[in-house]
Amino acid sequence: MDNIVFERAREFVYRNARALDLARFQYHFENGSREAVLNVLSYYQNEDGGCGHAVEADCWNPHSTPLHTNTASDILREMNHEDASHPLVQGMLRYYGSGKDFDGGHWALTVMSNNDYPHAPWWHTESSSSCHTDYNGTAQIAGFIVRYAEPGSDLYKLGIRVVNEAVEALSSSELTDMHTCACYVHMLEYIDKAGAAGQIPYDLLKERLHQAVKKLIGEDKSQWSGYSCRPSQFMNSRDSEFYPENKEMAEAECELILSTQLEDGSWDIPWGWSDFPNEWAISKNWWKGHSIVSNLLYLKGFGVI
Repeated sequence: MDNIVFERAREFVYRNARALDLARFQYHFENGSREAVLNVLSYYQNEDGGCGHAVEADCWNPHSTPLHTNTASDILREMNHEDASHPLVQGMLRYYGSGKDFDGGHWALTVMSNNDYPHAPWWHTESSSSCHTDYNGTAQIAGFIVRYAEPGSDLYKLGIRVVNEAVEALSSSELTDMHTCACYVHMLEYIDKAGAAGQIPYDLLKERLHQAVKKLIGEDKSQWSGYSCRPSQFMNSRDSEFYPENKEMAEAECELILSTQLEDGSWDIPWGWSDFPNEWAISKNWWKGHSIVSNLLYLKGFGVI
């Protein structure tokens, strides 16, 4: 274990992280309880079951949005949460099943109310960001529904339909956005957990994802300066099915993480907001706490700590 890296990171978390990331840190590295994480996460959930309140730190919209609710699902997935009956999960399913922010085929990546609160430019409703693809968000949401909704229910059937439509879209176009690709990877994980492979073109999905992940990661580590696609976008251990084809790059990211830790124990956040500078300063600190846990989990998954 690289104790110096870990202890510096630990100090930053305890001094600066918000409650959610402190609970994540304690769960993953200090035998903290799962319920503690779920309890903190529940404070980001609204009465309609969706999540808001800047759980995705680049958007301070307090209202329920697919973006925030999907972000909450990332925390559940990170803990390998299994209990579909948990009130947090049931609320999220209720939100997705309500039809809010859903056009029949896709959940909205941005919503109009984002514009009323501090946010990164890519979460502005009129943003033309290249990450704004049809299945960024939607693929993962559909997978979440299949994983946790009652099999045979109307919501489950909706999830299966959208997953199939997502695979069909993938069959005729190339995945060039890393965020959308990650949503597909998480969708695949959910399908595996749900035992639903027989209800979709499973082999096609896996084939296209292996192609996309390898291409997006590439083989040139010099491209990793600033905001870039790295193996951690798609995997966090050697157990990942994407590891064998990307072994060298995946192992190299461990070296990158170790060598780029800042003196205060955090890692730099390679993006920023052009507007709302005061709020961005707060969000940047939130992101640092979040990224510390993510980076340490990656190092743990590769046996470095």
